[in-house]
Amino acid sequence: YQNQAMRTLGFAYALVEPDEVCFIAGHLAPHIKLTFLGITAIADPVRKEVPAAVSDCLNAGIKVKIVTGDTPATAREIARQISLWTPEDGDRNIITGPEFAALDDKTLLERIPDLKVIARARPMDKERLVRLLQSQDEVVAVTGDGTNDAPALNAAQVGLSMGDGTSVAKEASDITIIDNSFGSITKAVLWGRSLYRNIQKFILFQMTINVAACLIVLIGAFLGTESPLTVTQMLWVNLIMDTFAALALASLPPDERVMRDKPRHLNDNIVTRPMAGGIIGTGIAFVLLLFGLLQYFKHVDITSLAQFDLSLFFTHFFNFAPVPGGLTRYELTLFFSIFVFLQFWNMFNAKAFGNVQSAFDRLASCKGFLWVTLIILAGQILIVSLGGALFSVTPLQPMDWVYIFVATSAVLWIGEIYRLIRRWIA
Repeated sequence: YQNQAMRTLGFAYALVEPDEVCFIAGHLAPHIKLTFLGITAIADPVRKEVPAAVSDCLNAGIKVKIVTGDTPATAREIARQISLWTPEDGDRNIITGPEFAALDDKTLLERIPDLKVIARARPMDKERLVRLLQSQDEVVAVTGDGTNDAPALNAAQVGLSMGDGTSVAKEASDITIIDNSFGSITKAVLWGRSLYRNIQKFILFQMTINVAACLIVLIGAFLGTESPLTVTQMLWVNLIMDTFAALALASLPPDERVMRDKPRHLNDNIVTRPMAGGIIGTGIAFVLLLFGLLQYFKHVDITSLAQFDLSLFFTHFFNFAPVPGGLTRYELTLFFSIFVFLQFWNMFNAKAFGNVQSAFDRLASCKGFLWVTLIILAGQILIVSLGGALFSVTPLQPMDWVYIFVATSAVLWIGEIYRLIRRWIA
């Protein structure tokens, strides 16, 4: 029965006199003769969602260990039922509480990576396991529902008590799982990783704008020209960057693909190397394009983007000769709109940061993101059309909006091509 993950109770009886002493010092008196009746096996079946939840944790790089007071046979069978114990596992993957306590820390640290089950465990065995794992820079989460679990729950970085557990366990823990489901832990990891990834996406988007805006203003100052972006225009850009983009990227729903990522190290920076490369690379590319536009607008009188000549764009790129009259308001409005739309399309690239294959993945389910993109799109058109002297802009011709929208969308398509190539290489 124990090999089938059942708890066993043996029953026996004895006929005694009313005044007969049956127990001495808490034990059955030697003269009491029991007649054996039989054994009852009690099954506490594993919940249906647990094997899948454990499998998700293992795929996410989370190591799962069972620490229980059950017998080794019972604990091993439970581990098998939840897909933790495999046919390849053996004696090195299981240990009893007395054996665990008899080993010194150095020996245990060599053994712990292979351990999956600790049977016949005592309360302090669980707490000692937590301390040893933490000494190896592991982030440890502990589940428990009893008073004896309190030391381990308190020592762990994340203590998870059960909703029907003791008040001592709940007070020692950080989180109480109301439904007592292991699947809730997996969902918490999914939401936590997705939120962290969304924060990275926002930082990627925000820092790219900062790099582009700061450099283009600095370059203009060094060249002795007026800033191409006014204070009110920069306020609108900051509104996009700090408010709308935060709403759009923070509202992205959890993505199950984050469960394939390896756990982060405690000391990892939130700005990763790929993020830094994207921020610097994309920011500099935007600066070069915007600087080229400034140089082009300085030397060519533009009244519509239909007049744009790519050969003249490269001809005037390094032409730093002073030009009388400077930039017209129409040219500055074009520059402002192109700058905003570059960031608009780059927001889609930021959405696809990480293990997302395309910016269009699950786009229909990202309703918050879609609403924010529409607000930015409509807001930019309204500001240019009605902003007038307040935003130092003048209305653009309808076809110029089409040219800007289509031309700046190259930012998204270049990102899609890059992600496609990366998938092929992988």
